[in-house]
Amino acid sequence: MLFFSKRDLKNISDSVLVESYRQTKNNVYMSEIFKRYHHLVYGICLKYLNNRDYAQDAVVQIFEKLITDLPNHEISNFSSWLHSVSRNHCLMTIRKHKQKQKNENGYKADMWLVSDEEEMEDLRIKEIRLNLLNEVIEELNPKQRECIKLFYLEEKCYKEIELITGYSLKKVKSYIQNGKRNLSLKLLNKDEVAV
Repeated sequence: MLFFSKRDLKNISDSVLVESYRQTKNNVYMSEIFKRYHHLVYGICLKYLNNRDYAQDAVVQIFEKLITDLPNHEISNFSSWLHSVSRNHCLMTIRKHKQKQKNENGYKADMWLVSDEEEMEDLRIKEIRLNLLNEVIEELNPKQRECIKLFYLEEKCYKEIELITGYSLKKVKSYIQNGKRNLSLKLLNKDEVAV
């Protein structure tokens, strides 16, 4: 098994990073996974739990669970898998809290929980759109996909993307611009098929 320096860790793909952790269980790899994805997991948790403190707690719980669970899973697309794990964790948290409230003689659930059917439907639609977006991002060519993920999902600036990927600044801007256009076209095509 190859071992990577901390500097190299920033440049390896998610799949190599995850596989390195699975094989070695070295927390250096998990630390890099956390750096790359904690803000995305936090965003998902905040969307479902609608409370910053609960969302922060959920992020910690999810990554603690990853430490033990990740070696047991074969994962082809880590970001999609982590998105599903995070969503499921939040839904379980909501269910547990609702059940607890029910068991306490029908006390009204806290405001941060989604209780209204209309809100649940909105969340379901958002989830479908997020899954669709993840799907079409994966259909982009590799260079566009890499730049789009770094720019939009990891919120890196053009210069950081240039350093991470080794592409020229002009190429980075081009990949992002073309990637955005291709995403829009692919999403439109998917919407037309869905209608």
